[in-house]
Parts: sequence; structure tokens; C-alpha cells
Amino acid sequence: MLTKHPEIQSLGGKYVLVSCLAERLSHYVRLTEAESLSLTQLEDQERSVRRGAVIIRENEGPRELYIVRSGWLHSSGVLGNGSRQILRFHFKGDILGLPLLAFADSPETVTAVTDAVLSPFSRERLAQIIADHPRLGALILGLSVAERVALADRLASIGRTSARARVGSLICEIVARMRRLGAVGNGGYVQLPLTQEDIGDATGLTSVHVNRMMRVLVEDGIIERNGGNQFRLLDEKRLVAESNFVDRTGLETGWLPEAR
Repeated sequence: MLTKHPEIQSLGGKYVLVSCLAERLSHYVRLTEAESLSLTQLEDQERSVRRGAVIIRENEGPRELYIVRSGWLHSSGVLGNGSRQILRFHFKGDILGLPLLAFADSPETVTAVTDAVLSPFSRERLAQIIADHPRLGALILGLSVAERVALADRLASIGRTSARARVGSLICEIVARMRRLGAVGNGGYVQLPLTQEDIGDATGLTSVHVNRMMRVLVEDGIIERNGGNQFRLLDEKRLVAESNFVDRTGLETGWLPEAR
């Protein structure tokens, strides 16, 4: 069910920044009021989805893209043998369905890992924002390229590194992205609402192998788990080195056009 977003307010002629995409982009540039307002209007509707819901289905042509307002989701593809490969996890402020800007049918399936809240919008609305605010379009392009490079890193990890390094690299990636979102809790704990199957499908491992690697990382004093769905890094430097992890959350913004 769609509802008008309840948090859009006008205070002294200025709109309160409620856009999750604007919040994400503001980590890289200082947005103008006009840019913030355009992004806020892009999130003027909400759709709540339950854990396990399929948002976009592979080989189908949905009309909508989405901005994640809360929750975890993932993009995946199904291989010829029926196995699943998770390509990317999506968090608050991410755009779902960007491949639909290039293809009529989706090359991937997007599924909710947890209960989530999304803001649907059309390609035409995004095109209008890019036309009105080229800097926003360039920044979204930069983020999309960074995601592609991060995916290439993971594919190289799956093809050329040990099981321990694959799991370690995914953990480092999640921590880096949570830091960028300001979602690392007290004591450095990070939520991890993923099953062993999810982690396995993202790293090319079986659930049994994932369980063994997570246990070894705990025994070696590299990570600490709390209640099963939280963890924190105790020796991040060592895990980064072992996993050959490169943080791709930063962006070069010196080339961006001036804001209009």
C-alpha cells in the first residue's frame, strides 16, 4: 500500500531534509536546497514490504525503481544449475533497479532480507531530476560505478582467494558501508541479519563452510558475535590484510559539474 510520506514539512519556506538518497549523497557533496527538495519529492510515497518479498524479478520488466528507506535487501541472479549468486546487499539510501535504466527486463532479482520500507519512483522522474540537476545525475553515476568495482572485487575474491578471505572481505565491506551510513552501534557493533545461506550465496560457499569460517574468525579473536545477529571487528587491520579488502565507499568528486 502506498501512502504520502508523513515527514515532508515546510519550515520558514524551507523543506526539511527527509530523503534517504539525499542523506546518502550528502556524504560526498553539500547539496543545495533545490537538489535536496527534488530528492525529497522523489521519495514522496512509501511501500512497506515483508522479509522474503521479491521486489523486482529477474527477466521481468517492472515499471518502478525504488529508494531504500529502511531494511536490508539483496540483488541476485539464478545460474543455469539453479543455484543463486547474491551480487550486492542494499541498505538505506540505495537505489534498487538501476539496471532498468539500461535494459527493458531486469537482469537480477531484488529480495527483501528483512522487513523494509521503500519509495517507488519511475524512470521518467529520475530522468527529470537528472535534467534539472546534472550534478545529482553525475553523482549517482559515480556511485553506480563504485558499486560495479566493488562487485568486481568480490568476484575476484570468489575466484582467487580462500574461504576465510571471502567471508572476511564481505564482513569488511558491510562494516565499511555501515560506517558510511552512521549505522555502527555502541561498542562498534553492526547488525548482521543474514543467514549462513545468504553469506554463502554472496561468497560462493556452502552454509556449512560459512559456519566454519565465522567460528574460526571468532576463535582467532578477529570478530566478536553478540546474540547471533550482531558482530563487531576486534582486529580490523588483520582482517583487511588477510582478505585483500579495498574500501570502495569513498568517491572522487572533483570532476562533478557545478550545482544548478
